[in-house]
Amino acid sequence: MAKRRPFGILYAPVVREHLRPIDRRHYGLIMEAIELHLAYEPDVETTNRKPLGPTTELQAEWELRCGPGNRFRVFYEVDRDKRRVNIVAIGVKRGNRLRIGREEVKL
Repeated sequence: MAKRRPFGILYAPVVREHLRPIDRRHYGLIMEAIELHLAYEPDVETTNRKPLGPTTELQAEWELRCGPGNRFRVFYEVDRDKRRVNIVAIGVKRGNRLRIGREEVKL
C-alpha cells in the first residue's frame, strides 16, 4: 500500500501577530496540535476539527480546537490539489468571546 503524502502547512504572515498575546509556553503545544491534526486529513471533521459556516468574519473554511480546555483556535483553509493547509489565524476563546491578536472577533 502506498504511503499518503502529508499536507504542507503554511502560515500567513499575520499569524505572528496573533500569537503575541498568547503565553509563549503554549506555542509548542499549538504547533504540535497543528502538525498532528492537519498534516494528513485536515478536511475531515472530528471532535476538535469542524468546518466553519459562511457567516464568519474570518477568511477560513475550518477550525481546529486545541490546548488546555480547547481554548486555542486555529483557523485554516485546505487546498487539496496542492496538498496544502493555509493557517490564516490563531486565537484564544474564553466563554463566548474569541480574541485573535488584540481584537475580538465574532464567529
